[in-house]
Amino acid sequence: MQYLWQHKLQIRPGMHTIDGRSLQVIDPGRLNTDSGPDFFNAKIKIDGETWVGNIEIHVRASDWYRHGHDKDPAYDSVILHVVGVSDRYIQVRDGRLIPQLTLPCNPAFSERYTALIGASRAEALPCRETISTLPSVKITDWLSAMGFERLHMKVDRVIAQLHTVAGDWEEVAYITLARALGFSTNSDPFERLARSTPLRYIRKHADDLQLIEAMLMGQAGLLEQAPADNHYAAKLMDEYRFMATKFQLRQPGIQWKMSRMRPANLPHRRIALLARIITAGNSLLSNILSISTIDQAVQLFNRPLDGYWRHSFTFSNYVGQETNTPVALSRTSVESLIINVVAPLTYAWGQVRGDLSAIERATELLQQLPAEHNRLTIPFESTGIKIGNALESQALIQVRRSYCEAGKCLYCRIGHAMLSAAATYRPHQ
Repeated sequence: MQYLWQHKLQIRPGMHTIDGRSLQVIDPGRLNTDSGPDFFNAKIKIDGETWVGNIEIHVRASDWYRHGHDKDPAYDSVILHVVGVSDRYIQVRDGRLIPQLTLPCNPAFSERYTALIGASRAEALPCRETISTLPSVKITDWLSAMGFERLHMKVDRVIAQLHTVAGDWEEVAYITLARALGFSTNSDPFERLARSTPLRYIRKHADDLQLIEAMLMGQAGLLEQAPADNHYAAKLMDEYRFMATKFQLRQPGIQWKMSRMRPANLPHRRIALLARIITAGNSLLSNILSISTIDQAVQLFNRPLDGYWRHSFTFSNYVGQETNTPVALSRTSVESLIINVVAPLTYAWGQVRGDLSAIERATELLQQLPAEHNRLTIPFESTGIKIGNALESQALIQVRRSYCEAGKCLYCRIGHAMLSAAATYRPHQ
């Protein structure tokens, strides 16, 4: 009943109090999540006279007395009592009768409401049975809003990082890329690695790939784990010790997640790739901001791993022949970097610099990308929702993360639309 009142789902013209006076709701008030009346600062008209005050809601009118409101001064300012069943008149402490409105709850609405708030947050969607019955425009508008909300979350992260590095956009590009190369499993460890190995140090030796690799592998704590007979790792360790002394580097003590991970996804090869992208020529920021197509992103990010890494996944498994994956990333992984690096970084640049073309380019990139299909989007697709590009799949991921998994179905537009459709009470049914 609070939900019905808050969202004005059964507030309509021509309502009357139980004693026959006309009632108009101008403002239902603000929901009170603490003690006291259910809604504060409501504004109503009764027989044309304006009232401003609080609203109390009960299933039965007699609950007013069962809850002890007749003795509580906090309820003296109630201007309207909204009830499901009007089984008696209500008075405040000074004897004033409170105007009362009967607001019966449609059983279908109650069933849907209960289903949404009591649903399991497992893989299945609580709204799966009725989502296909909603007008497509409601779903389209919601997904459009959610897609940009998710993009702006990533943009806000970029801008927050900009403040931590004194406005150095190159450093932000480096940290953002490093974090994204960890994907969902090692994103935090990769960010810690980048922050502990500042780009200003790397820039001083940007023409020496092996030295950059030594700094990153050493800061990652991976060289100590190499077998004693691994000559390449030993050479990197010698170079790392020199650079650590020179720049006073301190290992951050990163805990890498490697269990049940495919060899190509281990942090060793991702760090080797990061070193190659950094030394690719021009500035990292310029390279990223110049991307306007998927193929350009592939050229920047999907660099072949040569030398030692053409034959190995870690320092412990030198295979003696070329691996089946000389390039470090799949096409899907490159598309993920566009979503998590190129688009948010380009959009943030445009937002801070007032460059509308950059903002448009970032949005267009997401619309060019094919939609993601994963455990977060597939449940929606199974209900018949069509997703045509990455901006739309990002929208579904945002809905799943922010509403479904958080148990906030009542605040989701899809959930709200389902409840609205069932809100009208029809006693004859």
